[in-house]
Amino acid sequence: MIAKINNFEVDLSKPIDISISLSNTDENPIAWYIQKPVIEPVVFGDWIGKVSEGSSSTNFNNIFFNPHGHGTHTECLGHITKEFYSINQSLKQFFFLAELISVQPELQNGDLVITKIQIENALNGTSPEAIIIRTLPNNSEKLSKKYSNTNPPYLSEDAAIFIRESGIQHLLIDLPSVDKEHDQGKLLAHKAFWNVKDVVNLNADARINSTITEMIFVNDAVKDGSYLLNLQIAPFENDASPSKPILFAIKK
Repeated sequence: MIAKINNFEVDLSKPIDISISLSNTDENPIAWYIQKPVIEPVVFGDWIGKVSEGSSSTNFNNIFFNPHGHGTHTECLGHITKEFYSINQSLKQFFFLAELISVQPELQNGDLVITKIQIENALNGTSPEAIIIRTLPNNSEKLSKKYSNTNPPYLSEDAAIFIRESGIQHLLIDLPSVDKEHDQGKLLAHKAFWNVKDVVNLNADARINSTITEMIFVNDAVKDGSYLLNLQIAPFENDASPSKPILFAIKK
């Protein structure tokens, strides 16, 4: 199916899924010191909500997971504010022009950091609605990596400010956080991107409708460049939701 959007076409029959699925296996990626997700049937006495167990005509599972630590998720500024903000209320549009860039974080004081100049050079003057950052080296270990206490790469505050000032509304990255794992709660990149100056008394120009999506995976077969992004979330009234970002190649 070919869809025409503005001055370009996209083939909706060829989606590029850049999400990581959530499972209750040891292959599930994990961050923030938690255990793997739990997916298990409901049990009422002798009744088990699993067809293969013989007592139920349906599979009827409970799922226990954390969106921030168990896979691809999209969050709003409610992730860092005292006042409650919901991703389901903040994200009201779902299609965006996006730019996929690949960046190799630089070693700075023992940390691997994505810098402003790297983002600026990769964007090369473009100002998309969404930016997708693929870190290098890129390998399939990201699909099952255990990130806790590994000090993963992160985005510098200057880089986050540059992204915000470029007018980019949605930031997607293949790391568990845009910030350093142990940063004493500073959350410099989160605050810079959302333009949050005070987490208790939110400033009027904070970017309530902007989102950060973390723990994506972009296969090497997907080339850097412009795409149509469909950012799909589950309708949770929560600061974050598991999400399924989908890319479509643009035919100009």
